[in-house]
Amino acid sequence: MTRYLVFIAIFTLGACKSPEARYPVTQKSGSHISESIVKNQELLDKEINLIEGVMNEDSTSEYQSSQDGFWYTYNKKSEDTANTITPEFGDIVEFDYSISTLDGQVIYAEGEKATKTYAIDQEQLFSGLRQGVKLMKEGETVTFLFPSYKAYGYYGDKNKIGTNWPIKTKVTLNKITEKEEIQNQQ
Repeated sequence: MTRYLVFIAIFTLGACKSPEARYPVTQKSGSHISESIVKNQELLDKEINLIEGVMNEDSTSEYQSSQDGFWYTYNKKSEDTANTITPEFGDIVEFDYSISTLDGQVIYAEGEKATKTYAIDQEQLFSGLRQGVKLMKEGETVTFLFPSYKAYGYYGDKNKIGTNWPIKTKVTLNKITEKEEIQNQQ
């Protein structure tokens, strides 16, 4: 009988013990993140070299670097001094565009995708094109060179554009409808 009492006493005291934190069997050092950073920097450097090669080969165009991490050149620039409007948040723009590889192989020809109607910063559009359209005036045509992280990135477009493809995009901005004009129509 005393054995049972001793066993119950030990069991009871053991059951009152506060829970202890469980630690993982293996611990990660964070080296995966460091490796990923190095890999992505190498990819970006490679893409920038490709883009610089395209710009150097195209002696007829003067490319500009954007603050957003891509390059562009005007194929047709608006010479109209009264035309100073560029799209802003909430404006609706209509544009046509084509997409090709940096070496000029057509991925989507102009007209293959219907004229795009886009509400600035309110709809899905890949980040480089979303930022690039904001630099344009009505009637202008611009060629953009986007590194993959400004284009379709790691996933591609799940159709014709693969993983981490830098691209060349030619855009013609047909029309800008300003936000105030839209509100007045409603």
